[in-house]
Amino acid sequence: MDLEHRYSVRVEWTGNTGSGTSGYRDYGRDNLVSAEGNAPIEGSADTPFRGTPERWNPEELLLASLSQCHMLSYLHVAVKHGIIVEEYVDDAVGEMRQVGDGGHFTSVTLRPVVTISAGDPTVAQAIHAEAGALCFIASSVNFPVGHEPTLRITS
Repeated sequence: MDLEHRYSVRVEWTGNTGSGTSGYRDYGRDNLVSAEGNAPIEGSADTPFRGTPERWNPEELLLASLSQCHMLSYLHVAVKHGIIVEEYVDDAVGEMRQVGDGGHFTSVTLRPVVTISAGDPTVAQAIHAEAGALCFIASSVNFPVGHEPTLRITS
């Protein structure tokens, strides 16, 4: 059964310093990302592109989306396979290549550290592939999303 889902966000530029986009160095990259019912996210460009370093940039948000999607897919798959996850932390990294004024991501590597208290450890490690296949965001990008998981077992 196919289902369609619709998502809405608003991105509002807040970087007008008084002269609009009169020159490349004359405007701020700050923006506000919001969605109905959610706390706003303060965004900007990455620092090399004249952004504000204390704010989230689009590249970090893409990486966070991939990491969060994989985690949520993994937790779902863990339940199906009788794995009890107690903790999950991912230190994801992404590589982007700048080409002229543009560029593209070349890869993302997710590095989840998953702590389980029950279930087959071999299965717990193997289901990252299944979770990756279920992740809507990973299925939507045109670069590889790799997984380097670490498994911890509590007693």
